[in-house]
Amino acid sequence: MNIVCLDLEGVLVPEIWIAFAEAVGIPELKKTTRDEPDYDKLMKFRLGILKEHGLGLKEIQETIAGIDPIPGAKEFLDELRSLTQVIIISDTFEQFAKPLMKKLGWPTIFCNTLEVGENGEITGFQMRVENSKFTTVKALQSIGYETIASGDSYNDLGMIKASKAGFLFKSTDKIKADHPELAAYETYEELLSAIKEVL
Repeated sequence: MNIVCLDLEGVLVPEIWIAFAEAVGIPELKKTTRDEPDYDKLMKFRLGILKEHGLGLKEIQETIAGIDPIPGAKEFLDELRSLTQVIIISDTFEQFAKPLMKKLGWPTIFCNTLEVGENGEITGFQMRVENSKFTTVKALQSIGYETIASGDSYNDLGMIKASKAGFLFKSTDKIKADHPELAAYETYEELLSAIKEVL
């Protein structure tokens, strides 16, 4: 029995923090897991900048409301879900993901949650489990699934390498150069084709 595990940002929807950085004019917030492999360090850096500028959940959610899935993402996901089970495994947060899941037709997502004060300030974050993508893939395998995984960033490499088949998708030149053993694709057609071959 197969299950496909997909990253969210950069794979199905644009990077939320990049869109927000552009909306508020704070270039430092453009840093993502493509640039910083340590997610805990990255989030603490982001929360520090938000606090410094007096920005909270409301402002980020306003940006997210204007984000649409990458062209072709919903159709890709719909076709994939007609063939096999699919779970989106993301380091994003429930408070960010919900409007995007609606636009993608409500696929299953495993993600994290933000700690938000009454004034809307993001005071912290709770990770579902440590190294969540790798851990989730191993848990799925422990209950009888064979996993196929795809993502674009450093934090996707664990689940990609632990799966029976794993693919980079819309990744960076550096990640692709560092991991020549991983097949890398740029279009949904290519990725769908590669997944179908191993189903």
